[in-house]
Amino acid sequence: MKRVLTALLIASCAWPATATTLQEALVEAYKSNPTITGARANQRANDENTAIQRARGLPALNATSSYTEYVVIPGGSFSNPQRQVFAGVTGSVPVYQGGAVSNSIKAADARIDAGRDTLRDTESSLFANVVAAYMDVIRDEAILALNQKQVDVLSVNLRASRDRFQVGDLTRTDVAQSEARLALQRGQLEQAQANLITSRENYIRVVGSPPVDLQAPPPLPGLPADPQTAVSTALDSNPGLRAAQKNRDAARYDVGVARATRLPKISITGQDGYNNYLNSIKSGVPGVSIPQTNNSAQVGATLSIPLYQGGGPAAQIRQAQQREGAAIENITLTERNVVSQTRSAFAAYQASSALIVSSQAAVDANTLSLEGVRAENSVGNRTILDILNAEQELLNSQVNLVSARRNSYVAGFSLLAAMGRAEARDLGLDAGTLYDPVVNYKRAKHSIFDWDGDPRQTPVATRTVDTPPQTSVITGEPVIAPLKTGKPQ
Repeated sequence: MKRVLTALLIASCAWPATATTLQEALVEAYKSNPTITGARANQRANDENTAIQRARGLPALNATSSYTEYVVIPGGSFSNPQRQVFAGVTGSVPVYQGGAVSNSIKAADARIDAGRDTLRDTESSLFANVVAAYMDVIRDEAILALNQKQVDVLSVNLRASRDRFQVGDLTRTDVAQSEARLALQRGQLEQAQANLITSRENYIRVVGSPPVDLQAPPPLPGLPADPQTAVSTALDSNPGLRAAQKNRDAARYDVGVARATRLPKISITGQDGYNNYLNSIKSGVPGVSIPQTNNSAQVGATLSIPLYQGGGPAAQIRQAQQREGAAIENITLTERNVVSQTRSAFAAYQASSALIVSSQAAVDANTLSLEGVRAENSVGNRTILDILNAEQELLNSQVNLVSARRNSYVAGFSLLAAMGRAEARDLGLDAGTLYDPVVNYKRAKHSIFDWDGDPRQTPVATRTVDTPPQTSVITGEPVIAPLKTGKPQ
């Protein structure tokens, strides 16, 4: 399948620098949204688990020193020291630990792989939120523009009604109806303004900067023609499902780790020591001195064979097996959710796409109806209330059309996300080098230096506290033209 949304990059190049495209909003969120930056940090923390588990199978070296003052010395003893300084180095090399280390490393790697898929899922969810926030602003700007236009129309109608009332062509009832409809429309305008401010603030929360002259989004390519195709793709590519499968693999390795608790363990140990008695050993014989220092070294092997541990190992094994069972069941649960979400998204996309057609037909019909009612009113066959009702029906159908276009685009993108086709690598984002979680894993995997570390962490995501409070002022031309979503493939 071709990469999804590569048209975003092409489309963004056609707009002036002052305008904001969906491509640019996605790039900004990809770089600076705290949800994704935090998820990357958590994944980098998970990368260390392989090195942590591997360290259990590597040699260990310890240096020790001590000073001892013997307060009470047995009577009649001439060779016991009064004080002692000791310094030594002890080393151990694990040879065999029943497979605990190897299985722990495999489990850590499996969970790291699952974390990468979870990171992919986070990207998809973030991009779906960006698309929804972007389309909400476009929708609410269009609805506000329609309501502003309606207020202007009703204001003109009211002035005309008052003029006709002055010459006796209309009654006071006709004027009152026009006044009531204008007052109601002004209330709807206030609500539309509040909705737009809310959508813009939500956009800032998700993207990180205020929306500026949002442009119409490009078509969504790669949409499936039927739900079966969508589900088949989702079962192969959905990152959440893949993460569940890898967590199951990790749980299987955990069973091996538990079984190692009842197997023998072999290690090689060595020690090199130095003692200094600080001239505190007395020989008791004139002219005879006793050495005040000595060195010692030893090497050996240790075999530990568990014979009985109170049933603890068996309990750990059973516990690990049941957790493996839970991980297996979680795959089925995740699969069910993926199937349901994919089918629901496909149905929502199909329904909203069909609603666009019917809403457009309603707009065309209501436009023609309003023209006819106004013409008939001019010859006395229609009342002012008929005109007001026709104008309201046209406004309602226009709002429904704008909402249907928004819903269709968001549902289409949600369908791509459920199919595992809405990640950074699929969107063709012009964000420079995309984040690669494998880079940090390779660095952490081979780190064996105890004094290694990362620089002090600093914020990556941008703050929004300094952004100005949003208003309902519309800059640029609202996007009211039809939004194409692409043909199913």
